[in-house]
Amino acid sequence: MKQWIRRSGIALLLALVACAGLSLLRARALPDEGIWTFDNPPLEQLKTRYHFAPTEAWLDHVRLSSLRFNNGGSGSFVGPNGLVLTNHHIALSELQKISTPEHNYVKDGFYARTEAEEAKCPGLEIDQLISMENVTARVQGAATAGMTDVGALKARRGEIAAIERESLKATGLRSDVVTLYDGGEYWLYRYKKYSDVRLVFDPGHQIAFFGGDPDNFTYPRYDLDFALFRVYENGKPVDSSRNYFRWSRRGAQEGELVFVSGNPGSTARLDTVAQLELLRDQVLPLRLSMLENIRQALENYSAQGAEQAREAGELIFFISNSIKSLSGQEEGLKNPELMALEEKRETAFRARVAANPEWQKQYGDSWEQIAQAEQKYGANLKPLAFRSLGFAPLAQRALTTVQYAAEVTKPDAQRLPGFHDAQLASLRFQLLSPAPVYLKMEEAILANSLAASLAELGPEDPYVRAALQNRTPEEAAQEALANTKMADPAFRKSMLDGGEAAVDGSTDSLIVFVRRLDPLIRQERAWFDENVESAETKYGQKLGQARFAVYGKSAYPDATFTPRLAYGTVTGYPMNGTIAPPFTTFYGLYDRAYSFGLKAPFDLPERFLQVRDRTDLSTHLDFVTSCDVVGGNSGSPVINREGDIVGLIFDGNIESLVGNFAYNETNNRSVAVDTTAIIEALRKVYDAGALADELEGKQPVRSGAE
Repeated sequence: MKQWIRRSGIALLLALVACAGLSLLRARALPDEGIWTFDNPPLEQLKTRYHFAPTEAWLDHVRLSSLRFNNGGSGSFVGPNGLVLTNHHIALSELQKISTPEHNYVKDGFYARTEAEEAKCPGLEIDQLISMENVTARVQGAATAGMTDVGALKARRGEIAAIERESLKATGLRSDVVTLYDGGEYWLYRYKKYSDVRLVFDPGHQIAFFGGDPDNFTYPRYDLDFALFRVYENGKPVDSSRNYFRWSRRGAQEGELVFVSGNPGSTARLDTVAQLELLRDQVLPLRLSMLENIRQALENYSAQGAEQAREAGELIFFISNSIKSLSGQEEGLKNPELMALEEKRETAFRARVAANPEWQKQYGDSWEQIAQAEQKYGANLKPLAFRSLGFAPLAQRALTTVQYAAEVTKPDAQRLPGFHDAQLASLRFQLLSPAPVYLKMEEAILANSLAASLAELGPEDPYVRAALQNRTPEEAAQEALANTKMADPAFRKSMLDGGEAAVDGSTDSLIVFVRRLDPLIRQERAWFDENVESAETKYGQKLGQARFAVYGKSAYPDATFTPRLAYGTVTGYPMNGTIAPPFTTFYGLYDRAYSFGLKAPFDLPERFLQVRDRTDLSTHLDFVTSCDVVGGNSGSPVINREGDIVGLIFDGNIESLVGNFAYNETNNRSVAVDTTAIIEALRKVYDAGALADELEGKQPVRSGAE
C-alpha cells in the first residue's frame, strides 16, 4: 500500500509555519531547495550561486562514502576501517536490543574501548549505493495497450521483479527498482549490503535528546545526537579507505557552502491537490488517533514497573516523536496559504498541459482520475487501517512468515511486493533477527490493536469475528501468544525452511491466529491495488511524463528513502522577532540546564556536571544550515566543498517541517551536531581519546585498551 505508507509513515516531519516565499511550480528549484538524485545533481544552481562545480569523481566519492541504515536513517563512513557515524536516535533500537535489566545502554550509553568489545547489532543492515541504471523504458513498456489499470500495475510489478532478480544474479548486489517522479522514471539502484554491524559508541539518551519533547523540532538546540558503529566483513573491519569522509577539526564555518548526503524518506511535493486534501481531512486525523491510542497503551504498560518502562521506552519515544511530527503536518495542511499555493501550482501546470492539444490528449484526464481514486480510498480508509495487526511486532512477524511460505511457491512476478526473489535475503535477515522479544508488551499491544479494530469496525466485521472468535480483545491476545514459539529465531527458521507444509500444519498459537487473518488482510490489499494503487500508478506516471514535457529535468523527484544530495549554507535566520544564531555552544547547554534548575528534560548526566570546569565551553555544539532535509535524513553527514565532514544532521527546525510539501529558504533550517562537539565530548566527557584519535586520523584503528 504505497500511498498509505508514503503519506502517513511515522518518519514524516511537519509543523505549522508561515508559507511566504514557497515555491509555486517547482519547475525550477529555488536557491538551496532540492533533494537531488545523484544522476541529476543541481550543477547549474551550484555554479551560478556558489561558483562550485562538483566533478563526477567528487559526486562518486560522496555517494560511496554515504550509507543507508535500513532501520530508517542515514549514515556515513568516517574512517578507513569501517567506522560509521549516525545519530543516537538511529542507534536507539540497537541499544534497546542489546540492553538487559542489568545494563540499560539506552540510558547509560555505550563505549567499546577495543574492537573485541564492539557489540553486534542483530537484524541491522546498512546499504551503500554502488551504481544506478535507468530502466524506465523497460518498466513502462511492460504495461501494454488494452490492459486494465490493475493488469498494468501487475505487469509493471512483474517486470520490476524480473529486473531486480536478474541484477541480483548478475552482480550479487542488493537490487532495488526505485520509482521517481511518480513513475515518470524508474531506476535500478544496486547496493553493497552490510549485515555485520557492531556498535562502538553512544553518549546516552539524556544528552542526545537534551530538552526532550519540548525542544524537539526547535532551535536553538543543545543535543549531542550521535553514535558510532563499525562495519565488518568476514570477521574483520571492512576496508573503507577509498571512500570515507575525512574529519574536520575546525567544524562548520558560518556562511560556508555545505552539502547533506542522505536518504530522505518521503515527501509529497508532487502530489495533486486531491491527494493532499485526503491526507489533510482523513488520513492524518486517523493516523494520529491510532498513534495516540497505542501510546496510551504503552504508557499503561510502562507504569507496571521499571523493567516494563525499559522495554517500552524506545517505542514510546518514536511514537511520541511521530505524533508531534504528524500533528504539525496536519496543521500545515490546514494552513489556507499553503493550500492556496498548492492549488495555484496545480492550476498553472494544468493550464500548460491544456495549451498543447497533444499533451492534453495524453495527460489531461490524470488529475480527475487520481481524484476519483482518492474518493474510493477515503471511503474505505477505516477497513484498510483496522483490518491489520497494528503495531504488534511479533504478530506482524508471524503474518509475514505465513505469507512468505505461500508467496515463495508462486512465480516471482505474481508475488506480493516484498516477497520477490531479490528481496528474500534481506527479508529473512530481518525475520530471523535474534533481537529480544517482550511477550507481555506484545500482548498489551496486540490487545490494544484488536480493541481498536472492534471499536472502529464493529463486532460483525469479518476481520473482527475472525480475530476475536467471541472473545474479548484481551482474551484473544492472551490466547494468540499463550503457546507460541515465534520469539525463538530457530523456530521462525523452521517455519521459513519448512514452507507451506510447516506453516499450514503448525499448531503454534500465534501462527494459527494469523492464519485466520491472512485471507482478510490479503483481500484489503487486493482492493487497494485494484481501486487506488493501480490508478495512482498509471496517472501518476502520466503526470510525471507531463512534468518532463512542460518543465524538463530542472525539477527533482519526491523523496523515496534513497540517496539524495542537498546543498545550502551555515546560516542563522529570523525567529520570534529576533535572530537565531548559526551555532550553539556548550555555554548554552549548561545555561539551559541551569535555567530550568536541572529538572527533566533539561537535566544533565552527572558526567557532564563533573567535567564542566575542564570543558571548552566555547566549542560549537549544534548548528543550522539552509540544506533541504526531511525525515530519513537523520544521521546524514554535513560536508564542505572539500568533502570533509563538518557535522551530522539530527533534526529540522519548526519552520522546516512544512517541507513535506514546500521549501522556504527564508527560515527552513536543518539542525546538525558539529564535529568539534563530538571530539570535545569524546575527549573531555567520555574518556574516549583513542576513538577521537581514530576519527581525526591520528591512528588507523584501536587495537587495545586505552
